Amino acid sequence: MGTALLVFAGLSAVIFDFAPASPAAGLLRNPWTLRLLTGLLFGGVGALLAISPVGRISGAHLDPVLSWAFWLAGSLTAGDAALYTVAQCVGAVAGALALQPVWGAAGAAVHFGATLPTGGTLLALVGEVGVTFALVGLILFFSGRPALRRFTPAAIPPLVALLVAFEAPWSGTSMNPARSLGPALVASRAGVLWIYLLGPALGAALAALAVVESGRVHVAKVAHHGHDPLDRFHGLAAHGPLGFLRRRAADTGAGGRP
Repeated sequence: MGTALLVFAGLSAVIFDFAPASPAAGLLRNPWTLRLLTGLLFGGVGALLAISPVGRISGAHLDPVLSWAFWLAGSLTAGDAALYTVAQCVGAVAGALALQPVWGAAGAAVHFGATLPTGGTLLALVGEVGVTFALVGLILFFSGRPALRRFTPAAIPPLVALLVAFEAPWSGTSMNPARSLGPALVASRAGVLWIYLLGPALGAALAALAVVESGRVHVAKVAHHGHDPLDRFHGLAAHGPLGFLRRRAADTGAGGRP
Protein backbone atom coordinates (compact mmCIF):
# COMPACT_ATOMS: atom_id res chain seq x y z
CA MET A 1 0.00 0.00 0.00
CA GLY A 2 2.77 2.40 0.88
CA THR A 3 4.65 1.94 -2.39
CA ALA A 4 1.43 2.15 -4.40
CA LEU A 5 0.58 5.46 -2.76
CA LEU A 6 4.15 6.73 -3.21
CA VAL A 7 4.15 5.92 -6.92
CA PHE A 8 0.67 7.28 -7.56
CA ALA A 9 1.07 10.54 -5.62
CA GLY A 10 4.74 11.10 -6.49
CA LEU A 11 4.27 10.49 -10.20
CA SER A 12 1.10 12.59 -10.17
CA ALA A 13 3.36 15.43 -9.08
CA VAL A 14 5.76 14.62 -11.93
CA ILE A 15 2.93 14.61 -14.47
CA PHE A 16 1.39 17.80 -13.09
CA ASP A 17 4.74 19.60 -13.21
CA PHE A 18 6.03 18.37 -16.58
CA ALA A 19 3.07 17.48 -18.78
CA PRO A 20 2.45 19.75 -21.81
CA ALA A 21 0.68 22.98 -20.87
CA SER A 22 1.43 22.29 -17.20
CA PRO A 23 0.39 25.21 -14.99
CA ALA A 24 3.42 24.57 -12.80
CA ALA A 25 5.77 24.89 -15.78
CA GLY A 26 4.06 28.16 -16.69
CA LEU A 27 4.61 29.59 -13.22
CA LEU A 28 8.11 28.19 -12.65
CA ARG A 29 9.92 28.82 -15.88
CA ASN A 30 13.31 27.81 -14.47
CA PRO A 31 13.74 24.03 -15.03
CA TRP A 32 15.96 23.72 -11.95
CA THR A 33 13.29 25.28 -9.73
CA LEU A 34 10.64 23.03 -11.25
CA ARG A 35 12.74 19.95 -10.56
CA LEU A 36 13.37 21.17 -7.01
CA LEU A 37 9.62 21.48 -6.42
CA THR A 38 8.97 18.05 -7.93
CA GLY A 39 11.61 16.44 -5.73
CA LEU A 40 10.24 18.18 -2.65
CA LEU A 41 6.74 16.91 -3.42
CA PHE A 42 7.96 13.38 -4.12
CA GLY A 43 10.08 13.28 -0.98
CA GLY A 44 7.26 14.85 1.01
CA VAL A 45 4.91 12.04 -0.02
CA GLY A 46 7.45 9.50 1.20
CA ALA A 47 7.88 11.32 4.51
CA LEU A 48 4.13 11.54 5.08
CA LEU A 49 3.76 7.84 4.35
CA ALA A 50 6.56 7.09 6.82
CA ILE A 51 4.66 8.72 9.68
CA SER A 52 1.27 7.41 8.55
CA PRO A 53 -0.35 4.25 9.97
CA VAL A 54 0.88 2.37 6.88
CA GLY A 55 4.45 3.44 7.61
CA ARG A 56 4.18 2.54 11.29
CA ILE A 57 3.08 -0.99 10.40
CA SER A 58 5.52 -1.67 7.58
CA GLY A 59 8.56 0.37 8.58
CA ALA A 60 8.06 2.54 5.48
CA HIS A 61 10.78 1.07 3.29
CA LEU A 62 8.92 1.80 -0.01
CA ASP A 63 12.09 0.99 -1.97
CA PRO A 64 13.59 -2.47 -2.65
CA VAL A 65 17.20 -1.30 -2.43
CA LEU A 66 16.54 0.17 1.02
CA SER A 67 15.33 -3.23 2.18
CA TRP A 68 18.42 -4.81 0.62
CA ALA A 69 20.63 -2.27 2.40
CA PHE A 70 19.04 -3.09 5.76
CA TRP A 71 19.70 -6.76 4.99
CA LEU A 72 23.34 -6.05 4.12
CA ALA A 73 23.70 -4.02 7.30
CA GLY A 74 22.39 -6.93 9.35
CA SER A 75 19.04 -5.50 10.45
CA LEU A 76 16.78 -7.54 8.20
CA THR A 77 16.71 -11.21 7.21
CA ALA A 78 17.10 -12.22 3.57
CA GLY A 79 13.62 -13.75 3.55
CA ASP A 80 11.99 -10.61 4.88
CA ALA A 81 13.94 -8.43 2.42
CA ALA A 82 12.68 -10.64 -0.42
CA LEU A 83 9.07 -10.35 0.78
CA TYR A 84 9.44 -6.57 1.05
CA THR A 85 10.73 -6.50 -2.53
CA VAL A 86 7.76 -8.45 -3.86
CA ALA A 87 5.33 -6.19 -2.00
CA GLN A 88 7.06 -3.03 -3.20
CA CYS A 89 7.05 -4.11 -6.85
CA VAL A 90 3.39 -5.17 -6.74
CA GLY A 91 2.49 -1.88 -5.07
CA ALA A 92 4.46 0.15 -7.61
CA VAL A 93 2.71 -1.48 -10.56
CA ALA A 94 -0.70 -0.94 -8.92
CA GLY A 95 0.10 2.72 -8.25
CA ALA A 96 1.27 3.26 -11.83
CA LEU A 97 -1.80 1.57 -13.29
CA ALA A 98 -4.00 3.96 -11.31
CA LEU A 99 -2.35 6.88 -13.11
CA GLN A 100 -3.92 5.95 -16.46
CA PRO A 101 -7.58 6.72 -15.72
CA VAL A 102 -6.67 9.80 -13.67
CA TRP A 103 -4.18 11.52 -15.98
CA GLY A 104 -4.97 10.03 -19.40
CA ALA A 105 -3.28 11.85 -22.29
CA ALA A 106 -1.37 14.21 -19.99
CA GLY A 107 0.24 11.23 -18.25
CA ALA A 108 0.96 9.44 -21.51
CA ALA A 109 2.72 12.54 -22.85
CA VAL A 110 5.40 12.16 -20.16
CA HIS A 111 5.32 8.33 -20.17
CA PHE A 112 3.50 8.37 -16.81
CA GLY A 113 6.67 9.55 -15.11
CA ALA A 114 8.91 6.72 -16.34
CA THR A 115 12.60 7.31 -15.63
CA LEU A 116 14.64 7.49 -18.82
CA PRO A 117 18.35 8.24 -19.35
CA THR A 118 18.74 11.59 -21.08
CA GLY A 119 22.47 12.11 -20.70
CA GLY A 120 23.68 8.72 -21.92
CA THR A 121 23.55 5.25 -20.39
CA LEU A 122 26.81 5.44 -18.44
CA LEU A 123 26.06 8.89 -17.07
CA ALA A 124 22.59 7.74 -15.97
CA LEU A 125 24.04 4.67 -14.27
CA VAL A 126 26.66 6.70 -12.40
CA GLY A 127 24.01 9.23 -11.43
CA GLU A 128 21.75 6.54 -9.98
CA VAL A 129 24.63 5.10 -7.96
CA GLY A 130 25.41 8.53 -6.52
CA VAL A 131 21.89 9.66 -5.62
CA THR A 132 20.94 6.28 -4.15
CA PHE A 133 24.11 6.27 -2.08
CA ALA A 134 23.12 9.65 -0.66
CA LEU A 135 19.50 8.73 0.10
CA VAL A 136 20.09 5.26 1.53
CA GLY A 137 23.18 6.44 3.39
CA LEU A 138 21.18 9.17 5.11
CA ILE A 139 18.41 6.75 6.11
CA LEU A 140 20.82 4.12 7.44
CA PHE A 141 22.87 6.75 9.27
CA PHE A 142 19.83 8.21 11.00
CA SER A 143 18.35 4.76 11.70
CA GLY A 144 21.52 3.65 13.47
CA ARG A 145 21.53 6.54 15.93
CA PRO A 146 18.80 6.77 18.58
CA ALA A 147 19.16 10.56 18.88
CA LEU A 148 18.50 11.02 15.14
CA ARG A 149 16.11 8.13 14.48
CA ARG A 150 12.84 10.03 14.87
CA PHE A 151 14.03 12.74 12.45
CA THR A 152 14.54 10.30 9.55
CA PRO A 153 11.29 11.12 7.69
CA ALA A 154 11.86 14.87 8.05
CA ALA A 155 15.33 14.63 6.51
CA ILE A 156 14.12 12.91 3.34
CA PRO A 157 12.17 15.67 1.47
CA PRO A 158 14.94 18.32 1.34
CA LEU A 159 17.52 15.73 0.32
CA VAL A 160 15.32 14.27 -2.42
CA ALA A 161 14.51 17.78 -3.65
CA LEU A 162 18.18 18.62 -4.07
CA LEU A 163 19.03 15.27 -5.65
CA VAL A 164 16.22 15.61 -8.20
CA ALA A 165 17.09 19.24 -8.94
CA PHE A 166 20.72 18.45 -9.72
CA GLU A 167 20.68 14.88 -11.07
CA ALA A 168 17.35 14.47 -12.89
CA PRO A 169 18.76 15.66 -16.25
CA TRP A 170 21.04 12.60 -16.22
CA SER A 171 18.73 9.73 -15.29
CA GLY A 172 15.45 11.09 -13.96
CA THR A 173 16.58 10.41 -10.37
CA SER A 174 14.85 7.13 -9.59
CA MET A 175 16.79 5.76 -6.57
CA ASN A 176 14.08 3.10 -6.46
CA PRO A 177 13.72 0.10 -8.83
CA ALA A 178 10.03 -0.30 -7.91
CA ARG A 179 9.31 3.37 -8.65
CA SER A 180 10.86 2.87 -12.11
CA LEU A 181 9.23 -0.53 -12.71
CA GLY A 182 5.63 0.63 -12.38
CA PRO A 183 5.54 3.41 -15.00
CA ALA A 184 7.97 1.54 -17.27
CA LEU A 185 5.49 -1.32 -17.59
CA VAL A 186 2.49 0.98 -17.96
CA ALA A 187 4.21 3.14 -20.60
CA SER A 188 6.02 0.21 -22.30
CA ARG A 189 9.43 1.71 -21.53
CA ALA A 190 11.05 -1.32 -19.89
CA GLY A 191 14.11 -1.48 -22.15
CA VAL A 192 16.28 0.62 -19.84
CA LEU A 193 15.02 -0.82 -16.54
CA TRP A 194 18.39 -2.50 -15.93
CA ILE A 195 19.90 0.94 -15.29
CA TYR A 196 17.37 1.58 -12.53
CA LEU A 197 18.03 -1.81 -10.95
CA LEU A 198 21.81 -1.94 -11.16
CA GLY A 199 22.51 1.72 -10.31
CA PRO A 200 20.37 1.92 -7.15
CA ALA A 201 21.51 -1.56 -6.05
CA LEU A 202 25.17 -0.53 -6.26
CA GLY A 203 24.50 2.79 -4.54
CA ALA A 204 22.61 1.11 -1.70
CA ALA A 205 25.33 -1.51 -1.24
CA LEU A 206 28.01 1.18 -1.03
CA ALA A 207 25.89 3.12 1.47
CA ALA A 208 25.39 0.02 3.62
CA LEU A 209 29.13 -0.65 3.54
CA ALA A 210 29.97 2.93 4.52
CA VAL A 211 27.42 3.12 7.34
CA VAL A 212 28.17 -0.32 8.77
CA GLU A 213 31.82 0.70 8.95
CA SER A 214 30.83 3.68 11.11
CA GLY A 215 28.32 1.93 13.38
CA ARG A 216 25.69 -0.79 13.63
CA VAL A 217 22.28 -0.17 12.07
CA HIS A 218 19.95 -1.47 14.78
CA VAL A 219 16.43 -0.90 13.50
CA ALA A 220 15.18 -1.90 10.05
CA LYS A 221 12.66 0.86 9.53
CA VAL A 222 12.34 4.43 8.35
CA ALA A 223 9.36 5.19 10.62
CA HIS A 224 10.30 5.21 14.29
CA HIS A 225 7.52 5.35 16.84
CA GLY A 226 8.75 3.45 19.85
CA HIS A 227 8.53 -0.33 20.01
CA ASP A 228 6.71 -2.19 17.26
CA PRO A 229 7.02 -5.58 15.56
CA LEU A 230 9.96 -4.48 13.41
CA ASP A 231 12.12 -4.06 16.51
CA ARG A 232 12.47 -7.85 16.50
CA PHE A 233 14.97 -7.48 13.65
CA HIS A 234 17.60 -6.22 16.09
CA GLY A 235 20.31 -8.86 16.04
CA LEU A 236 18.10 -11.27 14.08
CA ALA A 237 20.25 -11.32 10.96
CA ALA A 238 23.53 -12.04 12.77
CA HIS A 239 25.04 -8.73 11.67
CA GLY A 240 24.32 -9.39 8.00
CA PRO A 241 26.64 -10.19 5.09
CA LEU A 242 28.78 -7.07 5.62
CA GLY A 243 29.26 -7.88 9.29
CA PHE A 244 30.27 -11.42 8.36
CA LEU A 245 32.83 -10.14 5.85
CA ARG A 246 34.21 -7.68 8.41
CA ARG A 247 34.66 -10.45 10.98
CA ARG A 248 36.43 -12.65 8.43
CA ALA A 249 38.73 -9.79 7.46
CA ALA A 250 39.50 -9.05 11.11
CA ASP A 251 40.26 -12.71 11.83
CA THR A 252 42.55 -12.96 8.80
CA GLY A 253 44.30 -9.70 9.64
CA ALA A 254 44.94 -10.91 13.19
CA GLY A 255 46.63 -14.02 11.88
CA GLY A 256 43.66 -16.30 12.42
CA ARG A 257 42.40 -18.85 9.96
CA PRO A 258 39.86 -17.35 7.51
